[in-house]
Amino acid sequence: MALDEAADAGGRRRRRRSEKPDAAPKRVAHYNRVRNTLPFAEPFSSDQVEAIHNASLRVLEELGVKVLLEEGRDILRGAGCKVDEDTLMVHFDRGLVEEAIKQAPSDFIMTAGAPERDLHVGGREVIFGPGAGCPNVTDFDRGRRPGSYEAFVETTKLQQSFDVIQKLGPSSEPQDVPVNLRHYATMRAQLTLTDKIPWLYSRGPQQVAEGFEIMRLMRGLSEEEFLNTPCVSTVVNTNSPRQIDRPMSQGIIDFARAGQMNVITPFCLSGAMAPITIPGALTLSHAEALAGITLAQIVRPGAPVVYGAFSSNVDMKSGAPAFGTPEHLKTNFGAGQLARHVDLPWRSGGGTAASSPDVQADYETQLSVWGALLGGANLIYHSAGWLEGGLTFSYEKFITDIETLQTLAETMAPIPCAEDDIGFEAIAEVQPGGHFFAASQTMRRYSTQFYEPFVSDWSNFGQWTEAGEKSATDRANALWKKTLEEYEPPKVDEDRLAAVDEYIEKCKAEGGAPIMD
Repeated sequence: MALDEAADAGGRRRRRRSEKPDAAPKRVAHYNRVRNTLPFAEPFSSDQVEAIHNASLRVLEELGVKVLLEEGRDILRGAGCKVDEDTLMVHFDRGLVEEAIKQAPSDFIMTAGAPERDLHVGGREVIFGPGAGCPNVTDFDRGRRPGSYEAFVETTKLQQSFDVIQKLGPSSEPQDVPVNLRHYATMRAQLTLTDKIPWLYSRGPQQVAEGFEIMRLMRGLSEEEFLNTPCVSTVVNTNSPRQIDRPMSQGIIDFARAGQMNVITPFCLSGAMAPITIPGALTLSHAEALAGITLAQIVRPGAPVVYGAFSSNVDMKSGAPAFGTPEHLKTNFGAGQLARHVDLPWRSGGGTAASSPDVQADYETQLSVWGALLGGANLIYHSAGWLEGGLTFSYEKFITDIETLQTLAETMAPIPCAEDDIGFEAIAEVQPGGHFFAASQTMRRYSTQFYEPFVSDWSNFGQWTEAGEKSATDRANALWKKTLEEYEPPKVDEDRLAAVDEYIEKCKAEGGAPIMD
């Protein structure tokens, strides 16, 4: 029966049942673009940041960096660097480095397969990337196993299925595909299974050139348009301390020439590949990143680059990498200050050393991602699914990490504060000692106001027991399978896909493309 509003014995008011909406609207959230509204942590003073920056320039000028690629040394020599061909050491003039920093864009747009997937790289924008570069995968049903093409397809579908993973990454390595043919399979899968921005390993000039051509054909770009449209990326890791190997040097050159995004990232673990102190590790990391950025800007002034800084410490008992540690977070804070000092977008990373998707894996990843956010990172790889310091990608952990990332995205979202949000009328409506469950404001907003988790279980103990006592990872196991079952690929242009397939078959017939050693 319909009841008029009336005060009950406790002073609470009952709404007319007829006022309850027939079908409450569902909350809709989009995470294609996330903006960091948090205050940045800054452990170093401006003078200290300047001191680290100057020490890095001194490292480049006096100590130098070993560049194994002859073409790389030739390019740097032509720009004024001192090169010792006996030792392969390159000494950078600090004026050249500072000029290169000025030429690199402080922000730029990456173009995706759908306009809503385009990304602004820089400023306060945050891009979450998945756990990447993993040779193994694991899930509760099939166990830990080497990466395969099947796993590559599955993990790519999972990345496409969640908006908060705005950019693709190589979650698993398809080791059952010959390495000279692997780039064809991975590029085609990314461009047909998703409409997000893909990646391409820089494993040699022929593989990169062929990957670029596949990208150009699938996006329907002329050669000139491709050169002026950042739409694919790679990650270059220096070989700390102070070395850039042949494939990585070539990757910097190839991506810079093509105007594509180059994420130049030293991996400086304190006490192992870098000094044991945080400022020392930051000094080395900063120097190596600037060396790679300088090479890119010499090749093509204005080439889109991302300042990479993915540093943590090691377990001094075993030498194993550690993540989510206080040192990891502090290094992220300092790296953010250095990236802002040179006014470049910067990449950090989450991560965990845990071997299973357990509590340790979750809290280490959460802490490391928090450190990256408070440091002001623009691109955060390894934010979902990473295990064992990057040796394994976990399907269940990917799902639980997605819950964390969506919660963080909601936390950083602007808070509406209009008159109805402030809620004076709602406060006036409810009598002292009453409740707000049936207040008009609550009834208007109850189905859309709060973030709704998809992994967390908020039922009471009795309900949880009756439902089978499932843990979060148990629920995540069911969720990744449900996600793959319900996956629908984006529409693709069949004519463009036919051109891609024809090109791939031609390249395969010619023997594929070898990797660069």
